[in-house]
Amino acid sequence: MTVHNPSERHELLGRDPATGRSLRVAVVDGRVEHIGGGPDSTSAWLSPGLVDLQVNGFGGLDVNGSDVTADSIVGLTRRLGLAGTTTYVPTVITAGEADIVRSLQAVRDARRADPLTALAVPSVHVEGPHLSPEEGPRGVHPAEHIRPPDLDELSRWQQASDGLVGMVTLSPHWPEACDYTAAASAAGVRIAIGHTDAEPDLIRAVVDAGAVLSTHLGNGARATLPRHPNHLWAQLADDRLTAGFIADGHHLGADVLTAMMRAKGLSRSLLVSDSVALAGLPAGSYETAVGGNVELSEDGRLAYVGTPYLAGAAQSLADGVAKATVLARLTLGEAVALATTSPSRFVNGHGRVVPGESANLVVFDWAPGDPTLTLRQVVQGGLAVQP
Repeated sequence: MTVHNPSERHELLGRDPATGRSLRVAVVDGRVEHIGGGPDSTSAWLSPGLVDLQVNGFGGLDVNGSDVTADSIVGLTRRLGLAGTTTYVPTVITAGEADIVRSLQAVRDARRADPLTALAVPSVHVEGPHLSPEEGPRGVHPAEHIRPPDLDELSRWQQASDGLVGMVTLSPHWPEACDYTAAASAAGVRIAIGHTDAEPDLIRAVVDAGAVLSTHLGNGARATLPRHPNHLWAQLADDRLTAGFIADGHHLGADVLTAMMRAKGLSRSLLVSDSVALAGLPAGSYETAVGGNVELSEDGRLAYVGTPYLAGAAQSLADGVAKATVLARLTLGEAVALATTSPSRFVNGHGRVVPGESANLVVFDWAPGDPTLTLRQVVQGGLAVQP
């Protein structure tokens, strides 16, 4: 992989996915200098770099686990950049407090040591440990570490990470959930609802207290739900919640993804990869710390060997953008927006192309039906990154 000097001048050409208009973007000293019209002959597409609010790992590197280091996170930044994701939120899953703190400190140290990671990582998402303890809603989160929301623990996380925790996913069923949500929200931490089977009135109570997101809606749930009421309808119906969706074709079927996005509306929807460390690796059999033997198929399905159950998400956000055009019947412009401008609201504006700001851009090829975005150029944090 080659990372070019940020003082160089870069000129990117491509069509705007939303309008089809040809664009020319000049990048100087790592920042967007000018946006103007490009030649009509341009065939590639040009968009902001992709923004992923939920990355557990990618390319063999994991945000979680006993061996996570600052170097792991720096490497993750580079590998995601090559896949078109120029901004990401490392996601720390349910674990003992010491393990959560280890991961948070690895991200903190990576941002201190590496300017590109400091630009690429605006915050950290802690998914848990305040989730449902029940089989199904809990997913693969370890039952022994599920525990109620604790503001003192959140304070210790922030102290250990220089205040990097920007999002926490919790289940509203905990008696402490509303007070925790109100206090965390007041301190600038966004609360997301996920891995829950809470009753609708508890969902609404946590939203009243300040919750603003639904984590991978439709997943982290029981296999069978009451027709109504249930926690999915409550989240779909509440316009105060923006929902994240995994569009890999495995976590949600096409009809489900389409119906849910239509219910939320595209302005209250966004795409996440929820990728694990095996994402981006060749198909084959692997041994994992959580779950044991897993099989990664050619189509990106990651499953426990000998079972019909998923073992995580194993595709990039670029794959999700392309697949959303088919699964959810979206235009390319709509799908790209779900992975750029929509999540930008939750990471201080990352995901936009604005003169004077740090440059995060991707140039790619795509035609209807393609399973991914075929990347030509990536500019991440003002740096031209190429294999």
